[in-house]
Amino acid sequence: MKSQTHPLEPFFQQAVRNSYEGKLGLHDPGVMSYVANLLCEFSDSRRLYSMRDKSGRPIENLEEMELAADPVNGTAPSFDAERALRKHIGDYALFVAGMYPEAAGSPRHLRHHSPSLAELIRAGKESYFIVSQFNLFEYEKEAPIFARLSDGFERWLLGLTLLREEIGPRTPFELPPHVN
Repeated sequence: MKSQTHPLEPFFQQAVRNSYEGKLGLHDPGVMSYVANLLCEFSDSRRLYSMRDKSGRPIENLEEMELAADPVNGTAPSFDAERALRKHIGDYALFVAGMYPEAAGSPRHLRHHSPSLAELIRAGKESYFIVSQFNLFEYEKEAPIFARLSDGFERWLLGLTLLREEIGPRTPFELPPHVN
């Protein structure tokens, strides 16, 4: 049974469809629905910074996120945790690069090194690819969506950038601060 929809979901579903299909000719209902839901999820900045370090503080640094997702050399306690963290990294990279491109490489963005656009693309593609490899049992149905997100990351990113230009102010956005 599907949970109650987010109040912004109809708006984001239409905006994503207009951007991806209308402007780029990309027709992938699974990816479009996923991206619209991602926009709903990250409309709450607490979700954007949901990864936590061992002390419970939000992880804002892309390199630290990737290390935390590593079940062998990092802190992910299991491969299921790795999948969840890698999914978040892919989502974070797509969202930040598409909706806040001026934050990439900006010293104002984070207290730590702010990733460049190229670093966000690499992390997003890699993370979504890893998530797509979890393709058995409960993950079997959604694995192909993550494979398509990885393979076409730059196209999906461009669609978000076009969406942002359509709905956003003409002045640069700044990433929201994390809220505990």
